[in-house]
Amino acid sequence: MTTDKATDTRAQSARPNTEVVTPPAVASLPAIVPTTTTRRGPRRWLRPAFVILALLSAGAMGGFWWLHSGPRLPLGIASGNGRLEADEIDIDTKFAGRLATLFADEGDMVRAGQLVAVMDTRDLEATLKKAQAVVSQAQRTLDEAQANLEQQQTQVKLAKQELDRANALVPRGYATVELLDQRRQQMAAALGAQNAAIAKVGEAEHGLDAAQHDVELYRVNIRDNALVAPRKGRIEYRVANVGEVLAAGGKVFTMLDTGYVYMDIYLPTADAGRVRLGSDARIVLDAYPTHPIPAKVVFIASQAQFTPKTVETKDERDTLMFRIRVRIDPERLRGRAEIVRSGLPGIAYVRTDPAVEWPPQLRGGGPS
Repeated sequence: MTTDKATDTRAQSARPNTEVVTPPAVASLPAIVPTTTTRRGPRRWLRPAFVILALLSAGAMGGFWWLHSGPRLPLGIASGNGRLEADEIDIDTKFAGRLATLFADEGDMVRAGQLVAVMDTRDLEATLKKAQAVVSQAQRTLDEAQANLEQQQTQVKLAKQELDRANALVPRGYATVELLDQRRQQMAAALGAQNAAIAKVGEAEHGLDAAQHDVELYRVNIRDNALVAPRKGRIEYRVANVGEVLAAGGKVFTMLDTGYVYMDIYLPTADAGRVRLGSDARIVLDAYPTHPIPAKVVFIASQAQFTPKTVETKDERDTLMFRIRVRIDPERLRGRAEIVRSGLPGIAYVRTDPAVEWPPQLRGGGPS
């Protein structure tokens, strides 16, 4: 029996402890609440930073809208973006040759007729001297022909006198008929020689004229090798250097005609249909936003086309528009050629209704 109790004791110690220990009542335990530590110190600047960032973004968007929307326009005035342009004029060579001298450079203001470059004309000058020698020879030939004509005219006069004398003597019997026939033959021969001399004089005169025309042609060619500015403006590019051999039509300079300054804009059909040639316009450059420049419409495209890539939005690029050219009055450009710059961006405003008054911000007189 003692053995059985020992066995039972070992069996119970081998079993796992499955007894449930009942904890004390929760109410009787002290409340243990985990505490969370909030570190607010380093993050206190985030909220003001977000507010400042929002204000800056709103200001930037407002400024962008104000710059690109321009002044509020009344009905009867249309607008479009563009760039100020001036007509480009190429100063080219008329003949093939070597560039000898340059009298202007990029950025120089030149006046109409001013000499800007000279080509090497030594070959033309040598040809001119030859043509002048031919003129001298032709002049001597003409002088000889005229002297011969005077001689033949004297012979004709003598032959006529002898013929008249023979005609008076034959009826009286003082001269024979044979002598009269001889005088008649002499008269005919003198007239023939005179006509030949007259023809020689005419030939010599034509030869002299041809030689003189050659001289004038070579002089013109030499003058054409002196390159001059056709209009008043600014030299934009110098393409060739001294010593370069250029073909006929070789470009030496590209200049801007400061008397023809314009801006091309694109308007939709609704606005372009009301624009007329000569309509009043204003150009406002980004560089001078408070100085509208008076202008006139000088060109309206006859067919619609896609607007260029410089238009800001895709919706506008996908719309067929009409190209309108607005030109600044040349009288307003007089004396202001030095400040004309090609490529300046801006906005052109066109009055589609002549009865509409320009708003105050578009009544200025342009930059001084």
